[in-house]
Amino acid sequence: MAFHAILFVVLLLVPFVAQAQEARVVRLAAPEALEQSGLLQHILPRFSLKTQIRVRPVAPGAAADVAFGDAGRPVFEGAGQVWHVAVLSDGHPASERFVDWLTSEVGKNTVTGYAPEGGTLFSLPEQKTAAALDVAFEGDAVAGLTASERHCKRCHVVRPEERFGSIGSTPSFMILRAMPDWSQRFAAFYALNPHPSFTQIDGLSEPFAEDRPSPIAPVFMTLDEVEAILAYVQDLQPADLGAPIEAR
Repeated sequence: MAFHAILFVVLLLVPFVAQAQEARVVRLAAPEALEQSGLLQHILPRFSLKTQIRVRPVAPGAAADVAFGDAGRPVFEGAGQVWHVAVLSDGHPASERFVDWLTSEVGKNTVTGYAPEGGTLFSLPEQKTAAALDVAFEGDAVAGLTASERHCKRCHVVRPEERFGSIGSTPSFMILRAMPDWSQRFAAFYALNPHPSFTQIDGLSEPFAEDRPSPIAPVFMTLDEVEAILAYVQDLQPADLGAPIEAR
């Protein structure tokens, strides 16, 4: 009887074990030109060694979790084109892990370190410098200062005449204003860590999960307030961050 009970439990667990093993496998679609370059044979074992996730190239047309090609995030260039990577399977953490690794410093160095016969075949995609745009936010800048002091002052210095009062590791609005992507940072701040854990935008944010309440007094804002803050920050004098350090 005991043997049959153990056998029943084993048979019951087999599907779950198989699912767990399958979750550690990434099916990769890659054009023939990329496979013939030898790059995959160079990078895939190194990724698997690091993560214990196996990447298995599949035949053209077969179901895949990740694909190299013309769509997705640009990750490297060589063999006559810029190669992009796209995740095809939703809710597949191993696929996301593979893409994250490719775009990490370790992944980039692994790709560019592929040099058969001493010659480097692949490089990082050339960064395209976005043209500066004349951004004009039409919100109420005065209301933006009020909203900034109400919602943001607990962590940031929001006025040029105030030098202290923020959390030490948190940049002032003037420092943020000096960054090339300041408008994107302020327009989507509620989606950038650590803000999502305690910030709610009316009509936009999902409610806090019941098992993960806000760790501090939550911030509730409207989109009109976000627009007003953008208009206020737009008029701020950017902080002088100095010239880049030059090594001699």
